[in-house]
Amino acid sequence: MTPRTATSTSDALQATRAVAAQRWRLAATLTAAMVFVYFGFIALVAFRPALLGTLVADGLSVGIVLGACVIVAAWVLTWTYISWANRVYDPALAALKGADGATDNRQDNVGARS
Repeated sequence: MTPRTATSTSDALQATRAVAAQRWRLAATLTAAMVFVYFGFIALVAFRPALLGTLVADGLSVGIVLGACVIVAAWVLTWTYISWANRVYDPALAALKGADGATDNRQDNVGARS
């Protein structure tokens, strides 16, 4: 192994860790947001049921509206993650994979062994 290969391997490893850390931070943030929304709704159910029973329109209560908002929040947070992964994460991994030819070879050799 030449020093240059060791450096490029080390750089690739650092870049991989940086992308993984960025992904983890986003996932933790989105998870925290969903936990806040969901448990906020559950706390309202437990501690302010009269508020949730208030009618917004005939046959439509605040509880129904907020329950639908919890579902929409889950969709929005999921879309946010998917959008970020398509714009940032997947291209970064593809660039790292292209920079490290060994990754592609290992994947090809898996099928050759069986």
